[in-house]
Amino acid sequence: MNDMIEKAKKEVKEIVLKALGTAIAENALPAEPVPDFTVEIPKDTAHGDFSCNAALVSAKAFRSNPRAIATAISERAYLDGTMFDKIEVAGPGFINFFVSGRWFSETVEKVIALGADYGKVDLGKGKKVLVEFVSANPTGPMHIGNARGGAIGDCLSSLLEYAGYYVEREFYINDAGNQVNKFGLSLDIRYRQHFGDDIEMPEDSYHGQDIIDHVVNFAEIHGDKYMSASEEERRAALVEYALPLNIEGLERDLAKYRIHYNTWFRESTLHNSGRVNEIVEILKEKGHTYEKEGAIWFKASDFGDDQDRVLVRANGVPTYFVPDIAYHYNKLVTRNFDMAIDILGADHHGYIARMKAALSALGVDPERLNILIMQMVRLVRNGETVKLSKRSGKAITLATLLDEIPMDAARFFFNLRDPDTHLEFDLDLAIEESSKNPVFYVQYAHARICRIIEKMKEEEGKTLGSYEAKNISFSEPAELAIIRHLALLPSEITDAAKSYNPSVVTRYVQELAQLFHKFYDTCKIKGEADDVINSRLALCEAVKTVIKNMLDLLKVEAPEKM
Repeated sequence: MNDMIEKAKKEVKEIVLKALGTAIAENALPAEPVPDFTVEIPKDTAHGDFSCNAALVSAKAFRSNPRAIATAISERAYLDGTMFDKIEVAGPGFINFFVSGRWFSETVEKVIALGADYGKVDLGKGKKVLVEFVSANPTGPMHIGNARGGAIGDCLSSLLEYAGYYVEREFYINDAGNQVNKFGLSLDIRYRQHFGDDIEMPEDSYHGQDIIDHVVNFAEIHGDKYMSASEEERRAALVEYALPLNIEGLERDLAKYRIHYNTWFRESTLHNSGRVNEIVEILKEKGHTYEKEGAIWFKASDFGDDQDRVLVRANGVPTYFVPDIAYHYNKLVTRNFDMAIDILGADHHGYIARMKAALSALGVDPERLNILIMQMVRLVRNGETVKLSKRSGKAITLATLLDEIPMDAARFFFNLRDPDTHLEFDLDLAIEESSKNPVFYVQYAHARICRIIEKMKEEEGKTLGSYEAKNISFSEPAELAIIRHLALLPSEITDAAKSYNPSVVTRYVQELAQLFHKFYDTCKIKGEADDVINSRLALCEAVKTVIKNMLDLLKVEAPEKM
């Protein structure tokens, strides 16, 4: 077993059950079934490395005092050949186990032996997961919310892969509906203005410089050819020209952000294939709709939503809800992903109930859809909220943000907090090269270890020796603290994957860096005995491995020099 925590817990259970069997055989305890019990890690290592509640949960079955049961177990516990060298009874009847040096040595050995695979678990067992994230409106540039969603979505995808899922990343292109109509209107008016029409832009149209730039470039190609065309033809030509360029821009900016998608799924394909209308018909056939004032309504309240929802307006035009249903039906039925995860902004809370209601009505298990609501980002500079770019005077976009701060900082900082909590992003801290900057702090730990290994080879002729557990040993508190943390990684990955929370990874690796820096300050390597040097170099290698694994998961560089 590669998970040293689980290996130890399993061994505790075996020791306890054997001791109970002996106690029953000796008539020290009555012959009764042993209730399920748990093995946990105490917060304070003074209370052991692992603690078991077997005596507490067995009190009723054995009709005895829990502490007496615990004593009976501890007196008969056989530790020879196990990973434990001491057992104590504490409090009302807890049984505390203390690991031996073998456990610490073996943990370091496991980390090094597994290398890039250390920390990986088989939680997902190969299940297919589709993670949809960013999915920014293609009619304009991506904003800071998209930047956070991109970092969270991409890192969550990597996390799930680490946890044994088969993962695909997807961007949903909203290339149909109201926003595209508005895009066409905005381009149309700017085009007509370009050729002298005295016409004003509606207040709710798109006023960005990008619209003007598209029109200027379009005019250089086509001139005033479309001034004499019908409004429909002119708008269609403008959208056909500009929208692909915007999508290319999204793809380019996201690639710069180290995000690459398996699929760019177009909403228009759902309309063109008839899938949008098909969804309405299926819901009708199943008896889950009704007509009211000329509109077709979905009985969403029958499936847990707080109200019914309009599917088709009185004018015959489907609401945005229908293609969204068709899209999720495509994910979970047509393409048959085991699970779909959507990462959405804070204004989408109401979306969850209605989409799960629609899936239920279609006969799809709503638990196969998980929607992660991401809270807002507050950009801060000099302690003040930043709303505008210093250079352009406009709202800061993903592209302008990445011009101002390092890529590593962006990806790391956006994953510093749980997705469902507000994030304060300190722009000054993101470029600061000090221990205050969390990503710099972690990267510096990796670079420091690389330098230690290099210097020991250059100056002392010491190379990394044998990592077999029998050849390395640890006794210093700073060493043991690091190893305990290294051993936690598989369970941390499991917990992070279950909660869809990549910030678990950033916290974990920050804590590891902190423990390493403490170790470096208290434990010498140079000038020590060969066995100490060998052991500490092995520990350095293990820490380096894990830091790099976690930074790779986050798609953050692990520099060897800083």
